Amino acid sequence: MSTASPKALIVDFGGVLTTSVLHSFQLFCQQSGVSPEALKRALIAEMDEQGVPDAGHPLWALETGRLSGEEFNRYLSEVLSAGLDAPLDPEGLKDRMFAEVRADARMFHAVKRVRDLGFKTALLSNSWGPDGYPRDVFGEMFDQVIISGEVGLRKPEAEIYLLAAERLALPPEACVFVDDLRTNVRGAEAVGMVGLHHIDTDATLRSLEGSFGPLG
Repeated sequence: MSTASPKALIVDFGGVLTTSVLHSFQLFCQQSGVSPEALKRALIAEMDEQGVPDAGHPLWALETGRLSGEEFNRYLSEVLSAGLDAPLDPEGLKDRMFAEVRADARMFHAVKRVRDLGFKTALLSNSWGPDGYPRDVFGEMFDQVIISGEVGLRKPEAEIYLLAAERLALPPEACVFVDDLRTNVRGAEAVGMVGLHHIDTDATLRSLEGSFGPLG
């Protein structure tokens, strides 16, 4: 992945600046007895006849700040407890699901290095609540921080990518966007950004170096 004249790097948080969120979810399912398929169904909004996801889905409501973390935990506990010997405790359910997520130091370093090289940087994250972010280091990493629950928008809505570009005072075409979810990458590409699907840190770093220069 390369772009002729990138001026900004925009990155997701969970799964890009951290280890795999999906892997943590898998371990949660193994430890709790929850079916991975049941969890997947609980987190995916149903589509209408035009293929538009249900914006009233609890996950969408959580990520846009219209549902509290406690309410979402209760929703998940109810739908995931079906078939279990004992119901899941909603208290701290989200934290248990994310328990194995760890910071990826190499990706943190790469973002800082891109900024040190003179490019703009931004975080663009779908949030499951205001906590869980190392906000104390964001000042040295990002020019802008866009959290879905704080702006009332979520990926892959076009408006949230355009908001990120606007806050960076750049056209979308000048921005490279990195996310671990293909659907979010496609959303960025739809507004003109250069999309990079993060699967492996080594591969992502090679791609970023192709656009921004050496990051060592």
